Amino acid sequence: MTAPFSMTIDTPDGSFGAYVAAPAGAGPFPAIVVIQEIYGVNVVMRGVADHFASLGYLAVCPDLFWRIEPGIDLTDQTDAGNKRAFELFGIFDVDKGVDDIAATLKAVRVDPRSNGKVGAVGYCLGGLLAYLTATRTDADAAVGYYGVSIDGRLEEAEKLAAPLMLHIAEEDEFVNKDAQARMIAGLGNHPHVTLHTYPGRSHAFARVGGAHYDAADAATANGRTDAFFEKALKA
Repeated sequence: MTAPFSMTIDTPDGSFGAYVAAPAGAGPFPAIVVIQEIYGVNVVMRGVADHFASLGYLAVCPDLFWRIEPGIDLTDQTDAGNKRAFELFGIFDVDKGVDDIAATLKAVRVDPRSNGKVGAVGYCLGGLLAYLTATRTDADAAVGYYGVSIDGRLEEAEKLAAPLMLHIAEEDEFVNKDAQARMIAGLGNHPHVTLHTYPGRSHAFARVGGAHYDAADAATANGRTDAFFEKALKA
């Protein structure tokens, strides 16, 4: 299945699509780049974009797997979907992905529907990419949910100049306790970083319909994210 795209983003390496959810009205609006999980720009990610549009943001979810296969749209509800998603994760170029997010930020800033303020939010692989977006790009704010492998890139935190919020699942099967401890030690006192931990929660606890979805803690995390972006992008 191919995700529906209504924006094209150009890079020196080629062009890729993005799903766009826009608020009602003429705008201009602050914007949020929604950074995908390993399942591509699927119904869950499009739902996240739709949520932010309902709050008054121009929400753009770029197709970051385009260099491998354009239009990936998988589900975590089947063995085949999970197998393919982890295959894609294994061959995905993180650095090129951040470059593509930077290109998306640039395109969104000049979109006539945007007022120039742009944040980013990512989940799983996208949680790592949200962290790197905060350290490597000019995003005005970023949020990462249960990001993987952040503990191996803590030296990049010295480049943080805008607000960053990270949601950490304490029972994350892909981010062990030692990795979580390194993240907290390395980022906990950073003036631009806000960390939230969720006892008893597993990876992807905020993925609607997922095996580890927890409605209460997802609502808590999402409420914190909404308030964070309200302050960073609308104040």
